[in-house]
Amino acid sequence: MTAPSHASPASPPSSHDAARGLLLGFLDEAIAAAHPSRCLVPHLPAPGPGRLIILGAGKAGGSMAAVASRFYREQHGVDESRIVGLAVARHGYGEDAPMIRMVEAGHPVPDQAGIDATIDALKIAADAGPEDDVLVLLSGGGSANWIAPAGDLTLTEKQAVTKALLRSGAPINEINAVRKHLSRIKGGRLAMMARNARSILTLAISDVPHDDPAVIASGPTVPDPSTLADAREICERRNIPLPETAKALLNDPANETPKAGDPSFARAEYRIIARPIDALNAASEAAKRAGYEVVMLGPDVEGEAREVAAEHAALAKEMKAAGRKVAIISGGELTVTIVGEGHGGPNQEYALALAIGLDGESGILGIAADTDGTDGGRGEATDPAGGLVDPTTLERARAAGLDPAAMLADNDSTKFFATIGDLVQPGPTRTNVNDCRIILVG
Repeated sequence: MTAPSHASPASPPSSHDAARGLLLGFLDEAIAAAHPSRCLVPHLPAPGPGRLIILGAGKAGGSMAAVASRFYREQHGVDESRIVGLAVARHGYGEDAPMIRMVEAGHPVPDQAGIDATIDALKIAADAGPEDDVLVLLSGGGSANWIAPAGDLTLTEKQAVTKALLRSGAPINEINAVRKHLSRIKGGRLAMMARNARSILTLAISDVPHDDPAVIASGPTVPDPSTLADAREICERRNIPLPETAKALLNDPANETPKAGDPSFARAEYRIIARPIDALNAASEAAKRAGYEVVMLGPDVEGEAREVAAEHAALAKEMKAAGRKVAIISGGELTVTIVGEGHGGPNQEYALALAIGLDGESGILGIAADTDGTDGGRGEATDPAGGLVDPTTLERARAAGLDPAAMLADNDSTKFFATIGDLVQPGPTRTNVNDCRIILVG
């Protein structure tokens, strides 16, 4: 179902092994709770009178497609001629799904494979007739996997804008507001293409704070509340350099996304089948079984990774001082404003800042990882998911010649945890419900 979570080889003192194992086990529980094999089947509709058009995108695009393929073949005996299917997932996240064409594409920076597959998906949607049903299987990562630049915007230009947005520290809702107004599929435009279908049902795995359908994978099948003016303001405030082609799109009233009340959404339904809180609750139950009191900070924590980590380190110290045995659990999507030359992601940066904030405090350990199996990185399936921290983290780092504060300043958290053997590397999990952070006290 999921690849086992594990930290890369290390040699911490044996007294911490049990607690480290608990942390990794809790993370596994969180990931498993949101895997499509558990949450998708109850929501899959029975086949209608016409064709079933299945379109999927995101880091769970491959696993959702595989589950749907088995469901329609094994439980309904649907003939291959009645299904048209195309799913796009991040490189390394594809799965075999008979009847559904599987494509792997770039993430977080889009690539040509994503463009080609997205153009095909739009053509398939536009071909939907009044007896056909469109099933959209959506998950986080779909914004990069479904990529169809609008107007004269080129792939190279779209990649540059995406990189600038990611480096700016902008939260996902702002990033997606810009993406939607530079795209032919995002912001409700897929629903517009499929408007002649008998129905459009979207089943989504949420990876965003507050589970907003308009933000998940940039909302290709729902009305878009953001506007061209919003996108322009975000780019100006974040100092995002825009090519002339992008400026033309953001200044063209005809390029506005469809809003609530548009007839394209008259036969469209949207269901979220897994949420970040589901993963956190699974980790919480595992922690309770292990004898910990749970302090749940919720699935929607936002802010700069290093600042949030400092707050959580202070909270953990307070809990220890009060003599409590607790698991502090949180989710959400933290941001990193990149000012250095290093490599990492918000979970690794959080973990490094947490280690600095705890400063070797005994009896406190923590883990921070993205449930999709990758955290920042270079777009490879082997990218790390996060980092693990124990009371010996800073001591071992300094013994290896590392300066933790300097590496945090340089946004070089991957090298930090790789050097001491504490990267969390589960590999592709084929789901995505945002980040999972757990601190064990006592």
